[in-house]
Amino acid sequence: MLRNLATSLINSRDERIVTTLPKAKELRPFVERAITLSRHAASLEGNGSEARGVHLRRQAAAFFHPGNFGRGSETGRRGQIVPPRTAGVAAVKRLFDEFGERFKDRPGGYTRIIKLGRRAGDGAELAIIELLGNPREAAAEEAVKRRTKGGSKKKGSESKSETKDESESEE
Repeated sequence: MLRNLATSLINSRDERIVTTLPKAKELRPFVERAITLSRHAASLEGNGSEARGVHLRRQAAAFFHPGNFGRGSETGRRGQIVPPRTAGVAAVKRLFDEFGERFKDRPGGYTRIIKLGRRAGDGAELAIIELLGNPREAAAEEAVKRRTKGGSKKKGSESKSETKDESESEE
């Protein structure tokens, strides 16, 4: 179950999933260990230790379901088409290509759990578990910056025009 949840979290477009609170609490250390491995591999790049990087990648692959590694040809038995790599392989690839670089300087705490309340059917506590620094979060920060920049310009221009009006009325 944790492997499936971790794969879903890593592969999700928004980098967040909705699950029950106990599952989210169990998933957090599981995913953070995998991200730590990718972070270590990102810090090794350029030091000439490719073997260590491969070792870390294989250790992280243990956190996800294995893919179709043993297939050598394009077609399987009886001419059947081999399915593409599984979501676990895609998760490991994304983990090391994208998240390793993103969390390279962060010492830990890569996830956030947000409580949602209770589910209507069975009353289970729901929660969102998400990765920090996700695209949605970055877009929200940019929007806030735009608002504050736009708001300060308007206030500044209004106060300048008011002072001009006051000085003209005094004359």
